[in-house]
Amino acid sequence: DSPEIKEEVIRKDDRLLTLLKDVYVESRDPPVQVKDGGGEHLPSKQVEKRLTKLGHLEALDVKKVSKGKISLVEALTLLNNHKLQPQIWTAEKIAAEYSLELKEVNSLLEFFIPFTVLEFPKKPKKAITSHEPKKLT
Repeated sequence: DSPEIKEEVIRKDDRLLTLLKDVYVESRDPPVQVKDGGGEHLPSKQVEKRLTKLGHLEALDVKKVSKGKISLVEALTLLNNHKLQPQIWTAEKIAAEYSLELKEVNSLLEFFIPFTVLEFPKKPKKAITSHEPKKLT
């Protein structure tokens, strides 16, 4: 806050300026060397794909999925199959059919249950009848 310090900071030192003008910096990048791998390539991770098992619903979903994964329509289909026929569509059969891990199929069957639409039967309407017919006068 003192004026002497502010003045010292603002003042140009001619001797330092002339020394700074004499400084010259030259920079060079080292030459780039391209290493020849001799035909070796890094292994690329190729995801193994499988065709989906959709039947008549194939227009609604993707055509190929990675092994170990299922599409949404396949998930709903296998959950519904297991719900309707659990003795046939066991977790082991689903895991083999859709290339899934057994523990993942068990978790899927335990935690995801497809909705069931229930229609309540219509109650027949009863006619109102009295024991004595009314006479009109």
